[in-house]
Amino acid sequence: MKMGKVDVLLGLQWGDEGKGKIVDVLTPRYDVVARFQGGPNAGHTLEFEGQKYVLRSIPSGIFQGGKVNIIGNGIVIAPDLFMEEAKDLEKSGHELKTRLRISKKAHLIMPTHRILDRAYEVAKGKGKVGTTGKGIGPTYTDKISRNGLRVGDIIDCFEEKYVTHKERHLAMLKVLDFNDFNISETEKKWMEGIEYMKQFLLVDSEYEIDNLLRSGKSILCEGAQGTMLDVDFGSYPFVTSSNTICAGACIGLGIAPNKIGNVYGIMKAYCTRVGAGPFPTELFDETGRRIRDLGHEYGAVTGRERRCGWIDLVALRYAIMINGVTKLIMTKSDVLDSFDTIKACVAYKQNGETIDYFPYDIKHNIEPIYQELKGWKTDMTKITNEIQFPKAFTDYIAFLERQLEIPITIVSIGPDREQTIIRN
Repeated sequence: MKMGKVDVLLGLQWGDEGKGKIVDVLTPRYDVVARFQGGPNAGHTLEFEGQKYVLRSIPSGIFQGGKVNIIGNGIVIAPDLFMEEAKDLEKSGHELKTRLRISKKAHLIMPTHRILDRAYEVAKGKGKVGTTGKGIGPTYTDKISRNGLRVGDIIDCFEEKYVTHKERHLAMLKVLDFNDFNISETEKKWMEGIEYMKQFLLVDSEYEIDNLLRSGKSILCEGAQGTMLDVDFGSYPFVTSSNTICAGACIGLGIAPNKIGNVYGIMKAYCTRVGAGPFPTELFDETGRRIRDLGHEYGAVTGRERRCGWIDLVALRYAIMINGVTKLIMTKSDVLDSFDTIKACVAYKQNGETIDYFPYDIKHNIEPIYQELKGWKTDMTKITNEIQFPKAFTDYIAFLERQLEIPITIVSIGPDREQTIIRN
């Protein structure tokens, strides 16, 4: 029996690395695309044929006909937002109901989870994490504390289960002395979303994937956010509520570790971060603003300005180690087309000591040590082959490969699907 293979694609920085576009580019090589963690706080932006799409919960393989798309058990899903996202896709001519399968073990984001998200942020005061307010954290909290409501619960006696969970949340809000909310309209739309979800194939993703592998199918696992936002290995506590690293694909889909093949790690040619938390290479000057403007660095879901800085090779080496990355993909190279000088952080100085590893605490006394490289001063958006790359850009790639010890196999030079260079 010929078994299929499982490859994983994930972000190596603080999210927003361009995963959606790359998944779309790679999808023709695979039979199945599966999401394994996160929720509607993740925004994967894709542009092709003059159209722009933002996916929150639905895998990016949905635009390729004939592919199976799976929302795994590690996902938290908001029925109202899912319905909105799915209906928009259907309006634009993309058929979903035969292509998309949802794990019964995925947890549901309730309207009261969003209220709790707000209440917790208010209670933290100056210690705010910078949550998107989508209810992600409280939903994962309920999951871990064994109080969650799951997709499979909608099949039987759902109203009773929902009321029980809602009342528990309302009691928690009373303890927090938070009463600035009215969920009646949200709740109505949320229940419509529940009914809409019943039209889809609800599955046990672990069996679904095992059967697909046994039939020889190839699977691409799509991560959300980025490695540096992993709840265990990221810049805690300024992280998301799930495991964004490669191991999360095993947990979030029910895949045995020995089934994992290639691990594609995505990074920008520079670095960005949304929300609060430490960011060693952040630029607070005109250069940072210039990168933001040229890269259109605003959150796909929230619209928030992304903080911008030079590429951080210390953090990247750490992310590569944690994930077992086999191939690197670099996006948004074109954003740096007009710069005379490009900088790369090769080490940190902490408390007077030079270190080349990612420390436990990056919130205090971290100073990036930069190496300067010559800019390529070339508009690369029309390039169609790597032989057309300017020498300075080729040198930049070679420098990164030496520093990171992993080949850069794909380079993105613009937002469109066609602006992607596969390297030999």
